[in-house]
Amino acid sequence: MTESVVDLVYHQRRVGMVVWHPTANNILLSAGSDNIVVIWNVGCGEALSTIDAHPDIIYSCCFNWDGSLLLTTCKDKKIRIINPRDGEVFEEATSHEGSKATRAIFLRNGLVFTTGFSKRSERQYSLRAPGHLDDPITMVELDSSNGVMFPMYDPDTNLVYLCGKGDSVIRYFEITPEVPFVHYINTFQLPDPQRGIGMMPKRGVDVTTCEITRFYRLNNSGFCQIITMTVPRKSELFQEDLYPDTPGDIPAVTAEEWWEGQNKDPILMSLKDGYQATQKSELKVTKKKTNILDKMPPTGKVKSEEDGKATAISSEALEKVTEVSKVNDDLRKRIDELQTEMKKFKAVFLKQENRIRTLENKVSEMSGSGGTNASTQQQQQEMVPVTSCYTIHSVRKQPVQGHVVHVSNGP
Repeated sequence: MTESVVDLVYHQRRVGMVVWHPTANNILLSAGSDNIVVIWNVGCGEALSTIDAHPDIIYSCCFNWDGSLLLTTCKDKKIRIINPRDGEVFEEATSHEGSKATRAIFLRNGLVFTTGFSKRSERQYSLRAPGHLDDPITMVELDSSNGVMFPMYDPDTNLVYLCGKGDSVIRYFEITPEVPFVHYINTFQLPDPQRGIGMMPKRGVDVTTCEITRFYRLNNSGFCQIITMTVPRKSELFQEDLYPDTPGDIPAVTAEEWWEGQNKDPILMSLKDGYQATQKSELKVTKKKTNILDKMPPTGKVKSEEDGKATAISSEALEKVTEVSKVNDDLRKRIDELQTEMKKFKAVFLKQENRIRTLENKVSEMSGSGGTNASTQQQQQEMVPVTSCYTIHSVRKQPVQGHVVHVSNGP
């Protein structure tokens, strides 16, 4: 396939997911990295609705059994049930507490099955009921691997297959009304890890060999492996318990009927004689041309009631605008007053600062002059000459001739 039948252009970033509607003809869902979900009518190549209810990247999208509800998971750890026609969020709850990617699917009975991670990065799966998404019926921790688990559901046998990216195993569980509700059956072991995996619709399996599921698995070497899940039966007759009526390839409603609000269950088919494809007509896209007259403004007189409503709305808007302008004027006056007070305070502060500087200079000059006077006085005292002082150790009123008088310098 090298040529496209129709190009659906709307998303501003990479599209990471496309899902066909289970019952309506030519209804397609697309989700991209721009956090928007678009519902398309492929028959006319136009977008019917856009759902902008996710603040971050969308991890998974799934319709319920009749396609009346949409289940999504997001990077904000929330799980949402949305009306796909108008984008209304019916319910929102936290799915798993871990920061890694989560997945969620609708079961045939209306329950919700989710996979994700705990706070300790342990892989988990849970079973929840709409209306009580924040209170899981059961939640089980599997292991501590870091690969994101993709749940694949078989509504005929009520089996859920858990295939993790980077894992070399496929675990499968059965959903029943009995406790613990999610029963572990077995694990299929493979020698090499898987990069991606897909599941064949039930009408494509081989009923003669009791094949219930067929996987197409992409490994690291780039090859696509075919893995078949079979139930060992000795009888070669048709096993009615393994192959109940399954959804066929005939849509239950048209795109226009679904968009108008009709919901119908899928049209079932029997696999007793094997799958026989119905004769289908080729898809012919008929794009609706926009009418230029629809974009022109209406002419003629407007009704008085509508005119009165418009004038009332405009008067209310004017009153609100005047109130807002008054408030803005008051705020501006207050700001101007504060600015003037700040300027005055700044001037006083500068004046005081100048006075402090002059006082500091005077004190420093006074302290310097006092120090010089003291030093000069000390120098003068040192320069005064010391007179000689003589001390007579032996003196008599009547000196005796021949006695020696001793004279010495005083201190």
